[in-house]
Amino acid sequence: MDKKFLGIIAAAIIIIVSVSLVAISPNDKPLSHTNNNEKIGLVINSPSSSVSVQQVDEIFSDASSTGIGRSNVYLFWNIIEPERGEFDWNQSDLVMGLNEKNNLKVTLFFSIINGETLGPFPNWVGKPSLNSIGEDRLVSVLDEILSRYHIIDSVIIAGETESQFRYYEQNIPVYEELFSGVYEQLKEKHPDIKIGNSFALHHVLNKDLGHIVSDLAIGDFVAFSYSPVDSLNDIVKTPNEGKEDLEKVFEIISDKKIGFFEISWSTSDFVAGNPESQKEFLEKSFEFYSENESELEFFTWYRQYDRPEGTCVSELQKIGNEKISVGGGSSLGSSEHVIERLNHYVCNAGLIDVNGNPKLGWNELKNQIKIIN
Repeated sequence: MDKKFLGIIAAAIIIIVSVSLVAISPNDKPLSHTNNNEKIGLVINSPSSSVSVQQVDEIFSDASSTGIGRSNVYLFWNIIEPERGEFDWNQSDLVMGLNEKNNLKVTLFFSIINGETLGPFPNWVGKPSLNSIGEDRLVSVLDEILSRYHIIDSVIIAGETESQFRYYEQNIPVYEELFSGVYEQLKEKHPDIKIGNSFALHHVLNKDLGHIVSDLAIGDFVAFSYSPVDSLNDIVKTPNEGKEDLEKVFEIISDKKIGFFEISWSTSDFVAGNPESQKEFLEKSFEFYSENESELEFFTWYRQYDRPEGTCVSELQKIGNEKISVGGGSSLGSSEHVIERLNHYVCNAGLIDVNGNPKLGWNELKNQIKIIN
């Protein structure tokens, strides 16, 4: 399952809603949540695409009140810099303002690699191959973002990176050179920002791609998403086996900090999930966190709210002008069976249902953070 895309859409929902409904005043003071843990995050989203100002404010406030100290924000180059040298901050200012108001640090996902696809890029960039992405232009836009938003402390440039190189390992040195150049230039300008790449741990384990992760363990940390699924997007692990999967990252990576970018467990019985197993995996995942805290850069759960049934895959049809892929590297539309399961998994991966009713996992999240803090 291409978890990075799912997180992108979850965050984009908030951004789109915020554009028309929410205005964050520069004089707004951060809310006081003294026990927020900056390592623990939550992907914050709304239960529908139509919410009020008060609801959006409450969604962020409720998320922050759990004790999390971080969220993910997913920005696209084609949205931020639609014309060369001309930046559009309307959407990002709003979502960043909500994070800042609620004392949340931000893990930024900036999409250069999205699994099998690249981008999305602005039209003026075109559709570059991996070896023709302009390093200086990429540094320039990231510098603008990092200079504007000081709550960003971690940047992920590539997501589900193993899928990009699964059949094209000869391109790994090309990306290493691009990443190294961007990393060095950004570090000169923003030495405190940590930069890395993300991989889908379930894909890595299911398809024996650990060697690609090892080859691309560059930067300040190596990030992972995780779902307890097979290539059909069915849940095939017990909560305890899920914890064992998380522990396998240390067999793959031994000399870098690890970040968990999006961890999820769906409650949909269509894919063999339920609220009890989600709650149990939350408990097991935080056991893993407590046992390995010193080795972890961040630990972010996916996500706050469910979405209405049948809406999740349709929201994933395109990113920019590019088709995206789902589990097993199949393009959308190529396997109704896989897409159907993806839809059920994603729409029910939240900790609160679409009617605002907390699941067992919501209270478990709060309890686990309270224990840690």
